Amino acid sequence: MADESFIKGLFGGIITESLVFPFPEPSRADGDEVHAIVDALRKFSAKHVDSAKIDRDEEISNETLAALKAIGAFGWLVPKKYGGTGLNPTTHARVMQELAGIDASLALTVSAHQSLGVAAIVHFANPELKARWLPQLATGAMTAAFALTETGAGSDAAAIRTRADLDGDHYVITGDKAWVTNGGFSDLFVVVARTSAADEGTTPSLTAFVVPRSQGVCAQRREPTLGVRGAHISHVTFDHVRVPMDHVLGEVDHGLKVAMEVLTQARLSLASACVGASKRMLKLAVDRVIERKAFGRRISEYGLMRDKIARMTASIFALESMTYLTTGIASAGFHDYATESAICKVVGSETLWHIANDTQQIAAALGYTRTEPYERLLRDARAPMVLEGTNEVLRSFVALSGLQGRSHELEDLAKAIREPIKGFGLLSDFAVRKARSALGRARLSKAHPMLARETDVFEQYSGYFAKSVSNSLRRHGTNITEMQYTQRRLANVAIDLYAIVAIVARTTRAIEQRGEEGARREIDLGRIFVSSAKKRLAAAIGAFDENDDELRKAMAQKTCADGGYPLDIL
Repeated sequence: MADESFIKGLFGGIITESLVFPFPEPSRADGDEVHAIVDALRKFSAKHVDSAKIDRDEEISNETLAALKAIGAFGWLVPKKYGGTGLNPTTHARVMQELAGIDASLALTVSAHQSLGVAAIVHFANPELKARWLPQLATGAMTAAFALTETGAGSDAAAIRTRADLDGDHYVITGDKAWVTNGGFSDLFVVVARTSAADEGTTPSLTAFVVPRSQGVCAQRREPTLGVRGAHISHVTFDHVRVPMDHVLGEVDHGLKVAMEVLTQARLSLASACVGASKRMLKLAVDRVIERKAFGRRISEYGLMRDKIARMTASIFALESMTYLTTGIASAGFHDYATESAICKVVGSETLWHIANDTQQIAAALGYTRTEPYERLLRDARAPMVLEGTNEVLRSFVALSGLQGRSHELEDLAKAIREPIKGFGLLSDFAVRKARSALGRARLSKAHPMLARETDVFEQYSGYFAKSVSNSLRRHGTNITEMQYTQRRLANVAIDLYAIVAIVARTTRAIEQRGEEGARREIDLGRIFVSSAKKRLAAAIGAFDENDDELRKAMAQKTCADGGYPLDIL
């Protein structure tokens, strides 16, 4: 299957319709499988899950974990040949959505085991290691964790200090990892360590390993957290841990590639979890506006409450459409969807946070009490903003990967755009030519005619976007890597365009299958979202030329020099 990226194409003024039309639809067999798992999860939830107790005790009981393992939840991503369920990206996303709607701590525990730990072994371990460990990981007899982050190395992988030194036929791993979910009880750790000298100013060579706890891995302490308190998030130490050479995942010195590919898949799992948690929050909000009365009327009858509910519903519709468009692309066998996955994670986490806040506001005083679920769910909703890469870093990633997206077509551009990024003068000329040649055919020809308004917004702002990309490259040249305000605008435009095209594709499918009236809900939700997105797009496009970026930078610098707010009324 060819490598293509819809978003990277947009940066060059190209709309690759074949990637988004028709909107992906699970097969009947996939649907039946998901329904069976969802039914099992709901029965499990009713019998074994007390989220308030998990939060209060800061622990998931052994009984609850055992019941979750018994329904196969720890083997969803393990291939069937090793005793797992072998779910594809779409079916896995849907069951993670369901689990996250039940309890955030359970979802994080399972996701860290599967989407990070198990996924790395499935895709990068040698056949012997797979045969040895995957059957036990599938049943939950063994649990996996992913150890990448360090206290001084979060999104900056080049700052990793954990070392792996070759000693005969073993590597000796020494260092500390932070924020390791499942770190306190996992049997296997996927560890990314430096296999080159710690030279300042140079990009290190990193290698990924799978390391059994029995080799001497030690969980030093458990981190107290704001939310998802049932998840076991620990600081883990590797003190001269000896690991055989065949425990390398992928290739030596290519550990960053392993980590990035695993995180690409994990971000889709996280986005789908945000769909599930958002739906649960919306249900609480709806229940509250229906039951609560003010001034003799249900508050659901007041315009401002209706506005919140409508906005929340439309936001979930957009997030769900983007997430399952991307899982469909992944399930179809395309490999280049890292940019789309990052977009889904950003939108998912921010949508959940806004919905949690709106639900709190609807609940009013009840939302501030610990006897109701609102405050716990708000705390839980904060975690996705920083998990699997902060949203600020991912916005820069979306922008810079989009700018690089077409570089493979010319050898000199491929040389110019490496880490660190160089040679954007060449890319600028290329982008201008590509945009000019493509704008004339940048159309959504497969969108349903009933969606002409939404289609027009997408086509119009796709053209403006391609021009803004070209202008930004010409204006900033090699400094584009430092222009984070510009990167944020590029990413935000790309995010809204991806949301619109996902909505148009999904709604087109709904109209074709059920007719106008049968698809009325999708049509109306899409119209609400695109109306708001159009305003954001117009503001972002205009701000490429008219902004106060330099003033803001200068003010921030002065405030930091002052050590905080410098003024007083006295």
